[in-house]
Amino acid sequence: MTSESRRGEPPTRQGKAVTWLSKVFELNPSGLNWPRAVAFLDAALVPMFVFWAIEHEVYLLSALFGLLFAALSDPGGGYGHRALDIALFSLVGAGMTALAFSIGSGAWGWLVLVAFTVTLASGLTVAFGVRRFVNALLLNIWFIVAVGFEFGIHDQGHITSYVWAQVLSWTGGAALWITMTFLWWLARGRTERSRPVSELPGDVSRRKLTRPLVLFAVIRAVVIAGTVALAFGLDLPYGSWIPIAAMIAMKPSLEQAALVATQRLTGALIGAVAAALLLWVPASEHGLPLFAVYRGLEVVALVLLMHGAGIRFWNYTLYSAAIAAGALVLVDLPQPSDNAAEGYRVLWTLCGVGISLVVMLLAGLLAQRTARTPPQQT
Repeated sequence: MTSESRRGEPPTRQGKAVTWLSKVFELNPSGLNWPRAVAFLDAALVPMFVFWAIEHEVYLLSALFGLLFAALSDPGGGYGHRALDIALFSLVGAGMTALAFSIGSGAWGWLVLVAFTVTLASGLTVAFGVRRFVNALLLNIWFIVAVGFEFGIHDQGHITSYVWAQVLSWTGGAALWITMTFLWWLARGRTERSRPVSELPGDVSRRKLTRPLVLFAVIRAVVIAGTVALAFGLDLPYGSWIPIAAMIAMKPSLEQAALVATQRLTGALIGAVAAALLLWVPASEHGLPLFAVYRGLEVVALVLLMHGAGIRFWNYTLYSAAIAAGALVLVDLPQPSDNAAEGYRVLWTLCGVGISLVVMLLAGLLAQRTARTPPQQT
């Protein structure tokens, strides 16, 4: 605090910026959960070594996201209820996986249409409860990531990817989590367990779809469809980073605070820059060294996702950075890298984050307008 601030004078613009920055990177020591992070790492090592052994690493991304999102969707409670709930989520995710990898290499017009439909449906699921909205948002993010991944590997003629195998990998990752919960259930005397990620909303009570919620769902759908059209319609190099960054940076509801929105934007940008630097490493490698670097980067991506699982409520900015970096490394790893590619990746990330920022500003204006609306008209 400056001497002027101590005398009661208003803080300077620089002081306000420093205060805001300290809030963005403020740490919550009680938010660390390393047991959860280690549990995810232990489970994720299984599909990693399996795909290394059969030399089909192109399916690793689907397996890891199937495992991670099945864990996030775990509702807790009795094992029968948990297994059924996760199985239904996994079934919907398998359909989403099949859809993404079926159209990912197709005409960009279909990509735009399906991306709009999936994002709109995801936003409207809030009518069935916040918990189901969060699950739908997870599948929405996976759809965008999978489309970008399929579009990228389609341009690489030497990489073979089958839709059915991607679906099987996603399902296998989810089934691995169901198996782990069964073993824990037996080890703990068949007692009910709380949600593994208890900080996520568990409310399943239905709510009315108000006009602001519908409008925001439509805005999100239009933005994601627009970024997909921009990336794939113009056939931009590494253009899939635009919709992925936009989806990662976009806040899921009108009520989300400006601080959390800033943390998500900052984390997405930090993660993209980190991923770009990591993907620069294989640029000058060939043969056996390139093979070793690829395996090393897969391990780094897994460790980044593990840290995301452990620091989710320690600092949201660093959590967003870890998840974005890990996902983007796995998405772009099959594609050869060069100096120009890193510039494209960072540039498209800035575009995606910037588009999300505009949407957040529009959502904020809409929320303010709703707050000024008389109660009888709400």
